[in-house]
Amino acid sequence: MKSFDYDVVVVGLGPTGLTLANLLGRRDVRVLVLEREPEFYGLARAVYTDDEGMRIFQTAGVADEASAQMNLDCTVQWVRKDGSVLAQFNQASRPLGWPVANFLYQPYLENTLEQALDRYPHVTVRRGREVLSFDQDANGVLVRHAECQGTGYGKHDADTDTTTTEEVRAKFLVGCDGGRSVVRTQLGIDMTGTSFPERWLVVDLIANDGIDAFRHLPYFDFVCDPEMPTVSCPQPGGHHRFEFMLHDEQSKEEMEDPEKVRRLIGEYVDPDEVQVLRKLVYTFNAVVADQWRQGRILLAGDAAHMTPQFIGQGMNSGVRDADNLSWKLSAIVHHGASLDILDTYESERRPHAKAMIDLSVLNKSLVSIDNKLAAGARDVALATALKVPGLNTWIREAKMKPSPRFRRGSYLGLPRKMLRGVEGTLAPQPDVRTFNGRHQRFDDALGLGFAVIGYGNDPREGLSLAQRNALQVLGTRFVTVYPTGGRPQGEPGDARLDATDYLDVEDHTGELAHWFTKAGVSLGGTVLLRPDKYVFGTAAKSEGSELVTALLVRLALTPEILSANQSPSPLRIVRSASPVKLEEAR
Repeated sequence: MKSFDYDVVVVGLGPTGLTLANLLGRRDVRVLVLEREPEFYGLARAVYTDDEGMRIFQTAGVADEASAQMNLDCTVQWVRKDGSVLAQFNQASRPLGWPVANFLYQPYLENTLEQALDRYPHVTVRRGREVLSFDQDANGVLVRHAECQGTGYGKHDADTDTTTTEEVRAKFLVGCDGGRSVVRTQLGIDMTGTSFPERWLVVDLIANDGIDAFRHLPYFDFVCDPEMPTVSCPQPGGHHRFEFMLHDEQSKEEMEDPEKVRRLIGEYVDPDEVQVLRKLVYTFNAVVADQWRQGRILLAGDAAHMTPQFIGQGMNSGVRDADNLSWKLSAIVHHGASLDILDTYESERRPHAKAMIDLSVLNKSLVSIDNKLAAGARDVALATALKVPGLNTWIREAKMKPSPRFRRGSYLGLPRKMLRGVEGTLAPQPDVRTFNGRHQRFDDALGLGFAVIGYGNDPREGLSLAQRNALQVLGTRFVTVYPTGGRPQGEPGDARLDATDYLDVEDHTGELAHWFTKAGVSLGGTVLLRPDKYVFGTAAKSEGSELVTALLVRLALTPEILSANQSPSPLRIVRSASPVKLEEAR
């Protein structure tokens, strides 16, 4: 049987595929990315990412560079046709370490993600390659691909030269190839949900050189105008997007006519100060694939679920998929973890993705009301709700957004405790203080693998040598979190660090202390985080050993398996502002 050419073949070079390739690349997984379009798209589709997305980009090593090209902390608002504000949505707090509302220009983000792949010699990107077919067995997937002139991003059928067919064998295949997924189609997997008949015209603009054409439109606006519901979206780099809802009698040809577009945007900007980059009438879908995995073949992003654009969560759902999949694939490839852990990919991600779809549909229904009486009733109801203590904060901080919290019994981790349980939820990411007084993001202290956190104690205490060795093979980081002012003070030599996989930080903001208390973790307790920073489990003082045992059981890892899958010179990632370097672990 042919040996493996790659660990993972990723199909599709959109945001989901790019994020997955970067996350796998950072974890030293050998990746081939196949993209049938030979040229970069170069136009915007997604416009938004949230704090969860930014945290994942941080794990991928691109967050600082990507955020430098974003409109951060942008207020979102519902406004009337005359511009008067119905409601504003903004959240000043940053529980995950990043702003909650960030608007982007997708080509900037994709360029950043694709350029970052140059850091990894074990990640290969091949544009202009169409997947023709694939077969899988118990051990891997054989993928056939050929040279392709592309489809013009959906404008025509693929022009593929089958005489250039090549075969590669990989351990896994992940279809990140969008709503028209070739991978999903060849697997025979259907999508279930609703295709909406409402049509919208999207118009992407860029300001003329030297013209500040959009300063009067600083925020993201849902213009709740019953005569023509409109979206106004600020973007970086002098870009701006408008979306206009069509009435039944308005045709695609009429609405895409340059003079019609000029009149529509002329309600908001001076048409002579901008250029139209794109104008397109589209409909949208709210659908989910009936199955996200068949054996060693998986679906992610729009190939698995399609989210209407009304809360900006389509791209972000795909980015979350990539985060969930990447560490599980790495655990299987590098450490021999059970293939069964991939069962939790869909069980963890499907409910959250579906909840985002449902919220998007609800928001669409509210902002696009085209009946004046119904719109008036909506405005009165909203104004009333904003006067109710508690409810007003819930609305203004958009607390209706589905939280990063897995359903009970559906995730890889210990069962959630009935009271104050945090198992299966995303841990916060405050700034922490190092011994030498530097501030850093908590995830940067935790590293890319599992993290065992002791609250005021060394989390290695009570672990057997075999458990320590097993966690080290998994690339686990041991971290002590001291409360503010709680570092050890004593004789010379006390509290010195004695291992490269152990460090201590100080919770100078008090946010972790608050979270530990809320989680029922007292001083001396332990928290075990998965590589995606979701909580695997918590333990009281002196019970950390039970956590580790439970983790190894869930991953189906025995000392024999770990020993067989341990590299003789394991690679570690050296964090720096420059491209990632790989070096032999000391």
